[in-house]
Amino acid sequence: MSATREKLALPDGGSRLLLHSCCAPCSGELMEAFVASGIDYTIFFYNPNIHPLKEYELRKQENIRFAEKHRVPFVDADYDTDNWFARARGMEDEPERGIRCTMCFDMRFERTALHAHEHGFTVMTSSLGISRWKNMAQINDCGHRAAAPYEGLVYWDHNWRKGGGSQRMIEISKRENFYQQEYCGCVYSLRDSNRHRRAQGRERIRLGVKFYGDGDAES
Repeated sequence: MSATREKLALPDGGSRLLLHSCCAPCSGELMEAFVASGIDYTIFFYNPNIHPLKEYELRKQENIRFAEKHRVPFVDADYDTDNWFARARGMEDEPERGIRCTMCFDMRFERTALHAHEHGFTVMTSSLGISRWKNMAQINDCGHRAAAPYEGLVYWDHNWRKGGGSQRMIEISKRENFYQQEYCGCVYSLRDSNRHRRAQGRERIRLGVKFYGDGDAES
């Protein structure tokens, strides 16, 4: 079993938290930690990078299902893929964790920060950093940069992996039988993941068929 979860408090005396969520598996631990700590928060789902639409809907609906279970407000932002592809132009062949990912985090966090500013949230954070596949420093840089233009708004760069957070993320995902996505989200990560699989003699990714409760899960 994972370590006991610590009691959390918002930074800088914050009162309301806006959580940018990328998916239910990554946000599940944060959501339960906030509930256990009595933190008032709202989920902001803005992920125009996710491709194709079928995958986007799968991830979003899993997140909505878990939010409804905990009676947490859920903001479903626009799926403006055209804007995402426009910003990604020229970065199609960049590697994971490179400048294309920085652009993607910037875009999502800029929209999150704007919503926070317009709706009275004093703190914003994201579930992206809990995944061991992500560069936490890269994510935090983007988060701080997005919050900086708005007076009274701070980005909470808590290390969600520590204190057993990563393990609890998997435990919650198995318990809730969350959909288990097998690539980061964008069309280019899907392409590169399938190239890697072909090189290993494995079949291509099949959308919507793998769930954490269906046996051993990859973290």
